[in-house]
Amino acid sequence: MQISKREKTILAVAVALGLVFVLSGILPSVRGLYTERQNVIADIELQIERERRLFEESAQWRSRRIETETNMQGLETRMFNGDTVPIIEANIQRSLTQYARDSGINVNSTRLAERLETDDWIMVQQEMSFQTQDAANTIEFLRLLGESSPRLWITDFSLNRNRNQFAGSIIAVGFARKEGVLMSSAGTR
Repeated sequence: MQISKREKTILAVAVALGLVFVLSGILPSVRGLYTERQNVIADIELQIERERRLFEESAQWRSRRIETETNMQGLETRMFNGDTVPIIEANIQRSLTQYARDSGINVNSTRLAERLETDDWIMVQQEMSFQTQDAANTIEFLRLLGESSPRLWITDFSLNRNRNQFAGSIIAVGFARKEGVLMSSAGTR
Protein backbone atom coordinates (compact mmCIF):
# COMPACT_ATOMS: atom_id res chain seq x y z
CA MET A 1 0.00 0.00 0.00
CA GLN A 2 1.37 3.20 -1.20
CA ILE A 3 0.60 6.49 0.45
CA SER A 4 0.18 9.38 -1.83
CA LYS A 5 1.81 12.70 -1.35
CA ARG A 6 -1.49 14.27 -0.41
CA GLU A 7 -2.17 11.59 2.19
CA LYS A 8 1.32 12.11 3.59
CA THR A 9 0.62 15.83 3.91
CA ILE A 10 -2.74 15.17 5.59
CA LEU A 11 -1.09 12.66 7.88
CA ALA A 12 1.71 15.12 8.73
CA VAL A 13 -0.84 17.87 9.42
CA ALA A 14 -2.87 15.45 11.60
CA VAL A 15 0.24 14.42 13.54
CA ALA A 16 1.22 18.09 13.92
CA LEU A 17 -2.30 18.98 15.11
CA GLY A 18 -2.26 15.99 17.47
CA LEU A 19 1.10 17.11 18.86
CA VAL A 20 -0.19 20.67 19.26
CA PHE A 21 -3.34 19.36 20.95
CA VAL A 22 -1.35 17.04 23.26
CA LEU A 23 1.22 19.74 24.05
CA SER A 24 -1.48 22.35 24.71
CA GLY A 25 -3.15 19.94 27.15
CA ILE A 26 0.01 18.61 28.77
CA LEU A 27 1.96 21.85 29.04
CA PRO A 28 -0.60 23.60 31.28
CA SER A 29 -0.85 20.44 33.39
CA VAL A 30 2.93 20.32 33.74
CA ARG A 31 2.98 24.03 34.60
CA GLY A 32 0.19 23.50 37.15
CA LEU A 33 2.07 20.60 38.74
CA TYR A 34 5.25 22.68 38.82
CA THR A 35 3.45 25.64 40.42
CA GLU A 36 1.73 23.37 42.94
CA ARG A 37 5.07 21.75 43.79
CA GLN A 38 6.64 25.20 44.29
CA ASN A 39 3.74 26.21 46.58
CA VAL A 40 4.14 23.02 48.62
CA ILE A 41 7.89 23.64 48.94
CA ALA A 42 7.29 27.25 50.05
CA ASP A 43 4.69 26.07 52.60
CA ILE A 44 7.09 23.45 53.98
CA GLU A 45 9.85 26.08 54.24
CA LEU A 46 7.47 28.35 56.20
CA GLN A 47 6.55 25.49 58.52
CA ILE A 48 10.23 24.67 59.07
CA GLU A 49 10.98 28.33 59.87
CA ARG A 50 8.04 28.48 62.28
CA GLU A 51 9.20 25.28 64.02
CA ARG A 52 12.74 26.69 64.32
CA ARG A 53 11.41 29.91 65.81
CA LEU A 54 9.18 27.99 68.25
CA PHE A 55 12.12 25.82 69.25
CA GLU A 56 14.30 28.88 69.83
CA GLU A 57 11.55 30.56 71.87
CA SER A 58 10.79 27.46 73.94
CA ALA A 59 13.50 28.30 76.46
CA GLN A 60 12.04 31.78 76.85
CA TRP A 61 8.54 30.35 77.33
CA ARG A 62 9.87 27.85 79.89
CA SER A 63 11.47 30.64 81.91
CA ARG A 64 8.25 32.68 81.71
CA ARG A 65 6.25 29.69 82.93
CA ILE A 66 8.61 29.17 85.86
CA GLU A 67 8.46 32.88 86.69
CA THR A 68 4.65 32.85 86.54
CA GLU A 69 4.44 29.75 88.73
CA THR A 70 6.79 31.38 91.25
CA ASN A 71 4.66 34.54 91.22
CA MET A 72 1.51 32.46 91.71
CA GLN A 73 3.09 30.71 94.70
CA GLY A 74 4.02 34.12 96.11
CA LEU A 75 0.46 35.33 95.63
CA GLU A 76 -0.93 32.20 97.27
CA THR A 77 1.01 33.02 100.46
CA ARG A 78 -0.41 36.57 100.44
CA MET A 79 -4.06 35.52 100.21
CA PHE A 80 -6.36 34.50 103.04
CA ASN A 81 -8.07 31.15 102.85
CA GLY A 82 -11.27 29.80 104.30
CA ASP A 83 -14.28 27.69 103.44
CA THR A 84 -16.73 30.58 103.78
CA VAL A 85 -16.56 34.36 103.62
CA PRO A 86 -17.26 34.76 107.38
CA ILE A 87 -14.28 32.48 108.10
CA ILE A 88 -12.07 34.61 105.84
CA GLU A 89 -13.32 37.75 107.61
CA ALA A 90 -12.60 36.16 111.01
CA ASN A 91 -9.09 35.16 109.86
CA ILE A 92 -8.35 38.73 108.80
CA GLN A 93 -9.67 40.15 112.08
CA ARG A 94 -7.72 37.57 114.09
CA SER A 95 -4.48 38.34 112.21
CA LEU A 96 -4.90 42.10 112.67
CA THR A 97 -5.54 41.83 116.42
CA GLN A 98 -2.72 39.30 116.85
CA TYR A 99 -0.20 41.63 115.18
CA ALA A 100 -1.43 44.45 117.43
CA ARG A 101 -0.96 42.34 120.56
CA ASP A 102 2.46 41.11 119.40
CA SER A 103 3.62 44.72 119.12
CA GLY A 104 2.30 45.76 122.56
CA ILE A 105 -0.82 47.55 121.36
CA ASN A 106 -4.15 47.28 123.19
CA VAL A 107 -7.12 46.73 120.90
CA ASN A 108 -10.10 48.88 121.92
CA SER A 109 -12.60 47.75 119.32
CA THR A 110 -13.02 46.26 115.90
CA ARG A 111 -15.85 46.98 113.53
CA LEU A 112 -17.66 44.43 111.45
CA ALA A 113 -15.62 43.55 108.42
CA GLU A 114 -16.78 44.94 105.10
CA ARG A 115 -16.34 42.96 101.93
CA LEU A 116 -16.29 43.69 98.26
CA GLU A 117 -16.74 40.82 95.84
CA THR A 118 -15.75 40.72 92.18
CA ASP A 119 -15.85 37.88 89.69
CA ASP A 120 -12.86 36.00 91.14
CA TRP A 121 -11.80 37.91 94.27
CA ILE A 122 -13.04 38.89 97.69
CA MET A 123 -11.59 41.98 99.38
CA VAL A 124 -12.24 42.24 103.12
CA GLN A 125 -11.73 45.56 104.90
CA GLN A 126 -11.26 45.50 108.68
CA GLU A 127 -11.21 48.59 110.90
CA MET A 128 -9.72 48.56 114.40
CA SER A 129 -9.13 51.22 117.07
CA PHE A 130 -6.27 50.85 119.53
CA GLN A 131 -4.24 52.42 122.36
CA THR A 132 -0.61 52.21 123.39
CA GLN A 133 1.72 53.84 125.88
CA ASP A 134 4.71 53.87 123.56
CA ALA A 135 4.75 55.29 120.04
CA ALA A 136 7.43 52.75 119.09
CA ASN A 137 4.77 50.04 119.46
CA THR A 138 2.87 51.50 116.52
CA ILE A 139 6.03 51.39 114.40
CA GLU A 140 6.48 47.72 115.31
CA PHE A 141 2.81 47.12 114.54
CA LEU A 142 3.15 48.69 111.08
CA ARG A 143 6.33 46.68 110.44
CA LEU A 144 4.57 43.43 111.34
CA LEU A 145 1.69 44.30 109.03
CA GLY A 146 4.15 45.08 106.22
CA GLU A 147 5.73 41.63 106.63
CA SER A 148 2.46 39.79 107.26
CA SER A 149 1.65 36.54 105.54
CA PRO A 150 -1.11 36.26 104.46
CA ARG A 151 -0.71 39.90 103.56
CA LEU A 152 -2.67 42.73 105.14
CA TRP A 153 -2.48 46.06 103.31
CA ILE A 154 -3.02 49.29 105.22
CA THR A 155 -5.51 51.63 103.58
CA ASP A 156 -5.93 54.15 106.42
CA PHE A 157 -4.02 54.90 109.60
CA SER A 158 -4.34 57.61 112.23
CA LEU A 159 -2.56 58.19 115.55
CA ASN A 160 -3.28 60.86 118.16
CA ARG A 161 -1.43 61.68 121.36
CA ASN A 162 -3.53 62.10 124.46
CA ARG A 163 -1.32 62.99 127.46
CA ASN A 164 0.83 59.91 128.03
CA GLN A 165 -1.13 57.61 125.73
CA PHE A 166 -1.45 57.22 122.00
CA ALA A 167 -4.80 56.37 120.49
CA GLY A 168 -5.32 55.46 116.87
CA SER A 169 -7.26 53.59 114.29
CA ILE A 170 -6.30 51.51 111.31
CA ILE A 171 -8.08 50.06 108.31
CA ALA A 172 -6.45 46.99 106.81
CA VAL A 173 -7.45 45.03 103.73
CA GLY A 174 -6.95 41.36 102.94
CA PHE A 175 -7.75 39.39 99.80
CA ALA A 176 -9.03 35.89 99.08
CA ARG A 177 -9.89 33.97 95.92
CA LYS A 178 -13.58 33.24 95.46
CA GLU A 179 -12.82 29.82 94.01
CA GLY A 180 -13.80 27.11 96.47
CA VAL A 181 -15.37 29.55 98.97
CA LEU A 182 -18.98 28.99 99.93
CA MET A 183 -20.82 32.26 99.51
CA SER A 184 -23.48 33.07 102.08
CA SER A 185 -26.41 35.05 100.75
CA ALA A 186 -27.07 36.69 104.11
CA GLY A 187 -24.54 39.43 104.72
CA THR A 188 -23.31 39.72 101.13
CA ARG A 189 -22.62 43.37 100.43
